[in-house]
Amino acid sequence: MRVLMLGWEFPPFITGGLGTACYGLTKALARHGAQVVFVLPKPIACDYASHVRLLAPQAPRAAEGDTSPAAVASIYEVPGLESRYEHSYYVPGVIFKAVPSRIRSPYQSAGGKSHAAPGSGPGKLVTEASESTVPGSIGFLGASAGPAIRHASELYAGNLMQETQRYARLALALVKGEEFDVIHAHDWMTYPAGLAIAGYSGKPLVVHVHSTEFDRSGEHVNQPVYDLERRGMHGAIRIIAVSHLTKSIIVHRYGIDPAKVEVVYNGIDTDGHLPVVPRTAIRRGDKIVLFLGRITWQKGPEFFIRAAKKVLEKFHRVKFVMAGSGDMVQEIIELAAAEGIGQKIIFTGFLHGPDVERVFKLADVYVMPSISEPFGIAPLEAIRHDVPIIISKTSGVAEVITHALKVDFWDIEDMADKIIAVLRHPPLSSTLREHADMELRSLTWDAAAAQCVSAYANAIASMPV
Repeated sequence: MRVLMLGWEFPPFITGGLGTACYGLTKALARHGAQVVFVLPKPIACDYASHVRLLAPQAPRAAEGDTSPAAVASIYEVPGLESRYEHSYYVPGVIFKAVPSRIRSPYQSAGGKSHAAPGSGPGKLVTEASESTVPGSIGFLGASAGPAIRHASELYAGNLMQETQRYARLALALVKGEEFDVIHAHDWMTYPAGLAIAGYSGKPLVVHVHSTEFDRSGEHVNQPVYDLERRGMHGAIRIIAVSHLTKSIIVHRYGIDPAKVEVVYNGIDTDGHLPVVPRTAIRRGDKIVLFLGRITWQKGPEFFIRAAKKVLEKFHRVKFVMAGSGDMVQEIIELAAAEGIGQKIIFTGFLHGPDVERVFKLADVYVMPSISEPFGIAPLEAIRHDVPIIISKTSGVAEVITHALKVDFWDIEDMADKIIAVLRHPPLSSTLREHADMELRSLTWDAAAAQCVSAYANAIASMPV
């Protein structure tokens, strides 16, 4: 099986769970004998190796080794850069070179209110219209992404919309001459590229829904993003949803036939040994309650802070660690100060690699109070690190992990009571950890890959002769 995979991020350049999922899934697909070509939307400035063949825009060779901001900016703006590509091959890995995209993250926003271009200043809306449709596409987006959205849910607009169009053009040019059996597109930012390539190649498109606009924005959706998601789902031959929760949204909010949607749970790599990190307390006797994720509306950080205040009214020797970045960081810091618990909350910023391992080793309990979480890989990482978890009932991971304490995200009293119960009662903590670890063993990327291969086969078989 030859798979053309479209994704917005891939390790080591990741900003959320999507990159982690792409990494685990592609490794497992390779073990299943699939040949994966992964198309990235942005050039990357350094040499990195992986287990799949990667295609990305190639920077002019004269600039290799110069990764200064000025050089990066000048390279990206070179006319004709998008027509320069390099195919990178190696066995067992791949080496690729390029320069960063003009946006740092698909989750980028300014002030929690709008998406801003780099250098535009806090809260300034980007109102540029998206570029025209990609040659060879089937009118997937039209000539414009529509007007700027003016409510607080706007996290995806302006330059990011243009970057999805740019990515579609790059991907279509890159894959001409490539041999593949199926197209696998991850989340809305790659749907225009998937539709364009499907229209050009005649190959089936499978879209993988890791999150929807309703998860990110609630009822106040960004209409252009919703429209793009809907076109991608309707244009696909098969849809992969990361949970039954997500499948329900796809069916009822996007008007998709449920027979077209297959649920494939995310997995986790459980092989290998975790690094040994001493459980040195931040202060002797302190218990550590961990929030790890984007600090944005979808993840419910304000409920974590309000529950923390309730905990501290009854249990004093505890610290709350908020690991992550996002558009609500400043708001959440101010909320902690207003609640009078600022000295008990530690904000670490975005963590990478060893720092993530370390913060899990320090934690006594992990809390995920998400308002809407299609799946949630971080709780699996917590279990892998022998940390008991408290998770929102409105999460996909709640469907597959029984031995977790589950809460309504808005019920801060219940959340606080459950946090205290885990901290005060070692037998409860031990039971949750031991049994959740056994459940984790069935959630593998190999199982997910096998289901994806089946979805590919169904998609190929469904194509008209």
